[in-house]
Amino acid sequence: MIIFGTKGYLYQLAILTLVCGHCGNPAAHTLRKRVTKFTLFFVPLFPFSTSYSTQCTFCGAEQKVTKEQAEQLRAQAQDGPGGQVSGQSQQQQYRP
Repeated sequence: MIIFGTKGYLYQLAILTLVCGHCGNPAAHTLRKRVTKFTLFFVPLFPFSTSYSTQCTFCGAEQKVTKEQAEQLRAQAQDGPGGQVSGQSQQQQYRP
């Protein structure tokens, strides 16, 4: 018997102050990276899906962004006074 499946990971890359496109409030937004890995016998082997998104902390609206946009936002957070980058990415497991 072979046991296989997937396991998801959620990384918080940065916290930015942006104007929300949904509620229109200037609020903190978290930049997140979701990675889904293939598992064999409960051991994560390789990633097969990666996506990036921002989430408004005021209203909770989530917007998907491309990898290039995520890199630009992360660079903006490192350079600008309105952003914060974690020294090490926080990791959470999620269930889609």
